[in-house]
Amino acid sequence: MNKLIGMDIIGETKYKYNKIEGLNAKSPALNELDRYGAQSPSSLPEFAVSIRAALPGSLSGAKVWPSKCKRTCSSFMRGCDQNQDLHEGMILNETCYVNSEHNMVSETLQNTRLMDGKAENNLHDQNDQILLEGFNGQHENVGLDGINATPCSDENCREENTSGTSSRDMADNLNGSMLPDIISKRVRQQKEMTLEDMYNDQYDYDDDDDSDWEPLPGPTAVIRWFCVNCTMANQDDVVHCDICGEHKESGILKHGFFASPFSQEAGLIHTDSEVVERCQDSRSPNLTSNNSTAVGFDERMLLHSEVEMKSHPHPERPDRLRAIAASLATAGIFPGKCYPILAREITREELQMVHSLEHVETVELTSRILSSYFTPDTYANEHSALAARLAAGLCADLASAIFSGRAKNGFALVRPPGHHAGVSQAMGFCLHNNAAVAALASQVSGAKRVLIVDWDVHHGNGTQEIFEQNKSVLYISLHRHEGGNFYPGTGASHEVGSMGAEGYCVNIPWSRGGVGDNDYIFAFQHVVLPIASEFAPDFTIISAGFDAARGDPLGCCDVTPAGFAKMTDMLNVLSGGKLLVILEGGYNLRSISSSATAVIKVLLGETPGCELDNCLPSKSGLRTVLEVLKIQMNFWSTLASTLTKLESEWGSCLVENRKKHTKKRRRAVAPKPWKWGRKTLLYHLLSGHLRYKSKRI
Repeated sequence: MNKLIGMDIIGETKYKYNKIEGLNAKSPALNELDRYGAQSPSSLPEFAVSIRAALPGSLSGAKVWPSKCKRTCSSFMRGCDQNQDLHEGMILNETCYVNSEHNMVSETLQNTRLMDGKAENNLHDQNDQILLEGFNGQHENVGLDGINATPCSDENCREENTSGTSSRDMADNLNGSMLPDIISKRVRQQKEMTLEDMYNDQYDYDDDDDSDWEPLPGPTAVIRWFCVNCTMANQDDVVHCDICGEHKESGILKHGFFASPFSQEAGLIHTDSEVVERCQDSRSPNLTSNNSTAVGFDERMLLHSEVEMKSHPHPERPDRLRAIAASLATAGIFPGKCYPILAREITREELQMVHSLEHVETVELTSRILSSYFTPDTYANEHSALAARLAAGLCADLASAIFSGRAKNGFALVRPPGHHAGVSQAMGFCLHNNAAVAALASQVSGAKRVLIVDWDVHHGNGTQEIFEQNKSVLYISLHRHEGGNFYPGTGASHEVGSMGAEGYCVNIPWSRGGVGDNDYIFAFQHVVLPIASEFAPDFTIISAGFDAARGDPLGCCDVTPAGFAKMTDMLNVLSGGKLLVILEGGYNLRSISSSATAVIKVLLGETPGCELDNCLPSKSGLRTVLEVLKIQMNFWSTLASTLTKLESEWGSCLVENRKKHTKKRRRAVAPKPWKWGRKTLLYHLLSGHLRYKSKRI
């Protein structure tokens, strides 16, 4: 079930509270109160009752008795109901005044502010407070620094307001004429003040002249800039990103990956708007040739963006499409060699073939909301629903055009991505599942068996959920898993499908990061292609997330553009070349634009630049492939011979490696101190030293 959080309704004001997390632990007032606990007013000393009443209940942990104090808010939300309870743990700045029968003015709680996301609470002692005693038999509370104050209201005392008079002016009047003997100055005591000292008026005022005192300057603001390529933060005194090395004024959004990462380009061929205009102006109502490669793109998908930037820019941002479009335009591929198709918004009926009605309506609701979140990392603005409909519509139309023969193959340059979106939830930056929509659209056009290969570094949990009980769609995913510790945590090798469709979900879960071309190609050769060939699809879809590419800040893997091109070429031989590539993830602009360009060149008929046929996998990659083969051979007969061949070739390597690890673990069993103590014989026995010596003899 979808749930929108953090909404800001258009046209209404967003109010914020100052969150109080706790008072200063060194406050003598709170230290003293802790000594008396949560006692009733009758059992507390008189001074504790007074001070306790002066502190707000939400801060001191004690109940505030109305007869003892009245809280007056220095600021309040306009239009807020006074009877409405404030959020737990959130209060407004307050100034509290104690009943005058206790012959004192309470401490003022002020200056609660929220800085850098954390609440800072300061309990300020007002050293210039005026103690008034016996003023015509009445006591009044005087506001500080000219702020009007409201005295305590009780059944036996009347309210009186002091307006337009500051505390210093009142003090001058009292000193000069009315109360010459009331206000006195005493010698400052060295000991720490307690509540009892304050109540008994045994503390002194500071006689020092503070006229030349100046507050310490606040913390110096750190000026940062965010890399346009990888979004990482950098200090302002550097011009190259510390993470990816991209220049601060990089031209990657104008030239794509052809722009130099080391310097600002002097001659710019196209501006960002010119690139988008060229892509849009090249649209034609009908594709001119059935041998063409179609590209789906619409500039309105760029409107989907996060309204309020957090600590640094969101990785799924409009610049992803801009960088790819700039690369294709600079290379003369699109517009030029590829043909665009007209974008349309997908209908609700088409979406309901994939998603629940509740999910579709929830996504549509975001069009009336300025900013909302499905999950903490999945945002939406008022244009997101439109962008999601356009993306799904383009994928559906591309699938229909390719399967019907109006296009040879195609590339969907779309966002937001979709493979995490399940039947009834949006997550992982995804709103609608574009690959699932395209698969069902191809089946409507006549395809009986559809293959979806997902090489995004994250498991496509949404796509698997949609088709895990469907034998007409084979879903194969290669992704980082690491025992379920990598997002989203699904996609273990034993997840094979359900309800009679076992074997139609094939997960190849990498056990670590840094996986590169060799492991991916090796898995394609021994798992993906054998299963896909036996399945014999009529139509093939690639969920092409380029976050497994080298340099991606989220994926942290090492696949190169040549590796993506080789995998595309290997899949292009299936289903008679009817292949649709749909953009999913990828958050390094240089990596995603170069990889997408390499893939589209293969769709256009170019041969991959380098040969990666004889690939040697890593040991962890080999173990993953063997694990998958042992599970999937129960559903695909062709895998048995593949497993036997690999075990004969690589089994000895794995056994030797396992023995080395076993020996290391055995020698590490005995604690080191045993070597020199009374247990030295046991130490050598457990470590294998005695056996080694005996063999040597």
